[in-house]
Amino acid sequence: MTVRYVKLWKLLLDKKMKRTDLIDIAHISGNVLARMGKDEYVALESLEKICRALKCDFGDIVEVSDERL
Repeated sequence: MTVRYVKLWKLLLDKKMKRTDLIDIAHISGNVLARMGKDEYVALESLEKICRALKCDFGDIVEVSDERL
């Protein structure tokens, strides 16, 4: 399975936010953001923090597929 965060990056653009803004409002570490930038798995707790901060659901920020990149 492959996880992608393209939806998150588009959402940030729509909200006129930078990735570093996400660190501040969601209280996540830079390491989490770096892993997401590489489309790697992150803890569900981190995804929950992001969803709460952006007032969205998991499906709004994460895409999972069976295809490998």
